[in-house]
Amino acid sequence: MERENAWKKYTDKEMSELNMLCEEYKIFLDEGKTERMCLKLAVKMAEAAGYVKLDDVIKAGKKLKKGDKVYNVCMEKTIALFEIGDMPLEEGINILGAHIDSPRMDIKQNPLYEDADFAYLDTHYYGGIKKYQWVTLPLAIHGVVAFTDGTVKEVHIGDDEEDPVFCISDLLIHLSSEQLEKKANKVIDGEGLDLLCGSMPLKGEEKNAVKANCLKLLEEKYGMKEEDFMSAELEVVPAGKARDLGFDRSMVIAYGQDDRVCAFTSLYAMLKVTDVKKTTCTLLVDKEEIGSVGATGMQSKFFENTVAELIELTGDYSELKLKRCLKNSSMLSSDVSAGFDPLYSSAFDKKNAAMFGQGMVFNKFTGARGKSGSNDANAEYVARVRGILEGNNVSYQTAELGKVDIGGGGTIAYILSLYGMEVIDCGVAVLSMHAPWEITSKADIYETEKGYEAFLKEA
Repeated sequence: MERENAWKKYTDKEMSELNMLCEEYKIFLDEGKTERMCLKLAVKMAEAAGYVKLDDVIKAGKKLKKGDKVYNVCMEKTIALFEIGDMPLEEGINILGAHIDSPRMDIKQNPLYEDADFAYLDTHYYGGIKKYQWVTLPLAIHGVVAFTDGTVKEVHIGDDEEDPVFCISDLLIHLSSEQLEKKANKVIDGEGLDLLCGSMPLKGEEKNAVKANCLKLLEEKYGMKEEDFMSAELEVVPAGKARDLGFDRSMVIAYGQDDRVCAFTSLYAMLKVTDVKKTTCTLLVDKEEIGSVGATGMQSKFFENTVAELIELTGDYSELKLKRCLKNSSMLSSDVSAGFDPLYSSAFDKKNAAMFGQGMVFNKFTGARGKSGSNDANAEYVARVRGILEGNNVSYQTAELGKVDIGGGGTIAYILSLYGMEVIDCGVAVLSMHAPWEITSKADIYETEKGYEAFLKEA
């Protein structure tokens, strides 16, 4: 079953819209390289569109009515946005849910050491990565340092053109005969992902003078002492901006497109759609790459608690109303799919692979091998969503995540489905997923944003 390449159908007006959307998307990627940065940017965009803090509504003793727009934040890493519709919340919510964490390296709590007049920072990788891909790249550090007096300072080093960058070194080819005999997952060990951060000794220091110089610079810039690493969250990501890819500029290459491409398109659609019949929601959550655990992951009670507050602010709360609301909701789990790569075609069933340029991708199920760990969407729900997309001229396709016995993956879909709501995975196809630099099609980004808009309005 062939799907038409979406590029073939665009008018000049649509091409202009597509390019404008993707320019905004690249800015979003550049300014949102970590979940904290992404959250901060989402709040800024939401407030500019008229959204207000849910806590402020509660403190003011106000009620919510049709057209009101609110957002709620959890620990500066997760956000839920809502626009109140005509219909009672008991009749459900139309939900888009994406994650804003991405594979990376986190700096350990006791990280700084010196060896052979080099200073290093120990790291612990986060999420599924091919460790060998992270060596010899210019890397940046983003995050926060929390001090015992209650102050918190942001740290951003490596993405400004005047900044230094960091790197993980590799063994030169002339001496690597033994290294090259290892399996790919052993070429670089996790404990070998140490960040090179200095080589200049501090004058007057006899021992660990390079480390001492790094600490001196950190104290001058951030007021930070070595023990402050214990209460820091510092993430190591590729340095550099999102760029157009190809002679024709038809693709985007950037860090963190899994899953910020779906986070951006979900948020953009949410802020664009107004005057809704059914209450709409966009969730941007943390910790998906490590199982959606913790207070900021989808498995927490944050979303459920927020919906309970909405029910109270639009009427009288009851547990039964909350359960009805969640059961009657419809969700698109906005997450990426593996784009078909002809250079690695043996990993895919081409008939059931996500093709670049053919629009937003639906994965009826994810999971591994025998659909282990999957949410498997109902045929009736798939048909309903298809009808919405076709009625709005949205290009879409269906796919599986590679050949049946090769592997697989999961999303937040199964967690929301536990409430009994209808959920299906859909988003943008990605090449080189989980690599430091990932690739997407501008046409797929455009079609996915259109699809999310149509779903919020009509589901």
